[in-house]
Amino acid sequence: MELVFNNVNFLLTGAYYTLLITIISMFFGFIIALIVAIARLKGNWLVRNVARGYVSIIRGTPILVQIFIVYYGLPDFGITFGPLTAAYISLSINIGAYLSETFRGAILSVSKGQTEAALSLGLSQWQTMVKVILPQAARVAIPPMGNTFIGMLKETSLVSVVTVTELLRSAQLLIAQYYIAMPFYIAIGLMYWIMSMVFSGILNRVETKLSKAY
Repeated sequence: MELVFNNVNFLLTGAYYTLLITIISMFFGFIIALIVAIARLKGNWLVRNVARGYVSIIRGTPILVQIFIVYYGLPDFGITFGPLTAAYISLSINIGAYLSETFRGAILSVSKGQTEAALSLGLSQWQTMVKVILPQAARVAIPPMGNTFIGMLKETSLVSVVTVTELLRSAQLLIAQYYIAMPFYIAIGLMYWIMSMVFSGILNRVETKLSKAY
């Protein structure tokens, strides 16, 4: 494991990019998911079907193909992104589709009586959604959202195929340099596990606070 300790800073840089990609992709994916979930529930016929089609296509195709389309396919139409930007875009679009179903289910879990009561008090549809429905839906959405977040953390390893030097790519470069694999794979496995446990702990605390609030 001496080689691992000698190159720990390089691996930590890879871990930094893994976390950066995960957090940014989750942030934009969260926004996409919320818009799509509300569109499927409140939109007109056209909007609902466009949102449904987006979810179906993204969930029905491999994320690796989506990464290739954004990085290698779009340049055919004159649209070019750098490796890191392509990673953000493809992962955000992917996670947005999965989270939208989580959010839609969470919103539907809130009883219609809550909406009726809010409207009877003079709140608008938008105010009812923001102040009444979404806070209660968040409590339901946190556990599956946490699983999705941790899954995304691990799926960032796929962007190594477009030369993003995240954690897996960092290990691969070191393996190519030293011609030894096992210590580096064990090291990054432990690093992924630690990051996953940290995020699980954070999300559990958030879930506990939301449970007490509602």
